Amino acid sequence: MRKRFKQGVAALVGLTLAGAGLTVATAASAAASTSDCPSGYFCGWADAAAKGSMYKTKTNVADLGSWDNKIRTFVNRTKSIACLYDLKNYAPGSTYWPQEPDEPGESRTNPTPTISSIKFVRTERECNQPAYPSWVSETSPTAAGFGDMNGDRRADVITRDMAGRLWFTPGDDTGRLIGAGGWNAMNTLTRHGDFTGDGREDLIAREKATGKLWLYPGTGTGSLGARRLLGASGWNAMNHITAYGDLTGDGRSDLIAVQKSTGKLWLYPGASGSKLGARKLIGSGGWNGMNALAGMGDVTGDGRPDLYAREKATGKLWLYPGTSTARLGARKLVGSGGWNTMEHLIPVGDFSGDGRPDLATVTNEKYKIDGFEGHLGWLITYRGRAGGTLYGPQRTHGEWWGLSDFC
Repeated sequence: MRKRFKQGVAALVGLTLAGAGLTVATAASAAASTSDCPSGYFCGWADAAAKGSMYKTKTNVADLGSWDNKIRTFVNRTKSIACLYDLKNYAPGSTYWPQEPDEPGESRTNPTPTISSIKFVRTERECNQPAYPSWVSETSPTAAGFGDMNGDRRADVITRDMAGRLWFTPGDDTGRLIGAGGWNAMNTLTRHGDFTGDGREDLIAREKATGKLWLYPGTGTGSLGARRLLGASGWNAMNHITAYGDLTGDGRSDLIAVQKSTGKLWLYPGASGSKLGARKLIGSGGWNGMNALAGMGDVTGDGRPDLYAREKATGKLWLYPGTSTARLGARKLVGSGGWNTMEHLIPVGDFSGDGRPDLATVTNEKYKIDGFEGHLGWLITYRGRAGGTLYGPQRTHGEWWGLSDFC
């Protein structure tokens, strides 16, 4: 049997507590089994062998009433994750068990029945916190047009969850849905800069199955408009597709990408009509040695966008400054090591409110706290400093787990 009890670590925010939806169906003891559970329901029995009365629900149950702490065997035949709490009303801080949908014939037995409330969610993190991460940003002194989808001068983040939904978090610790589903079909998400020429920041995504590149224009409110085809095919041959800002100096945002087969770095200049122009070589080789690129905006203060790149073999973080010739200058060391403990590098513009671009990161399982590994999903922030480097890390909170991508 598989058991995964988890202790809740955050308050429930923005979640509706539904009334009791549990119904009772009685079956003869000798004939009862978990196969009696109808498709689309969560079912439970007080008996360890699933004999006797069967309980079923397909809606949230805040209070199991007379069946509190009675369900010993259960099966989840819904399409959702069933959060099973040991306290009523899905209590924050209570122990919970996130039960994914069971395969035919599967069931679970809990030797000590403790279930007091049940809630159905799309992703495991919603058992005890919102689907989107907690994100707070200070107001920047200027409207940089970089990292700000809704024009309020706060750096914001777009998040994809495990269910393939897209969330917009504007920097005030709130979030809202901007993509109801289907985003798991994309294996690259990147944003920064205006590709449509309307003064609003846009999102670019690569479709895994086809290799097509799609442009999702920003609306100026944090939402996205109807997508437009940006690249008809061939983009699966590229790694680290990165919206970069205006490197060419023509007033249009550009895209960079690494060719998998050669390790060459290519610039795809923005063109009128929400298109990309003919690509230009800006890195002759060796870029396969980098396992993350981040278009940071202008970190050096010279009016040109710059690039951060993480070296896979060493975990070093490098700054490649943009130049007036639409190329990258000599690199400069930003971080001497340890950056491979970060699963995501998120260039979000100025979140510290000092006018300089900053960097947010999310840890992987290699990240250590007090000398012990395994602390994935922590948000670590780095304030930008003059010259393009970063101040030291600020560990914020560990609520960025169970999410698949950020930009």
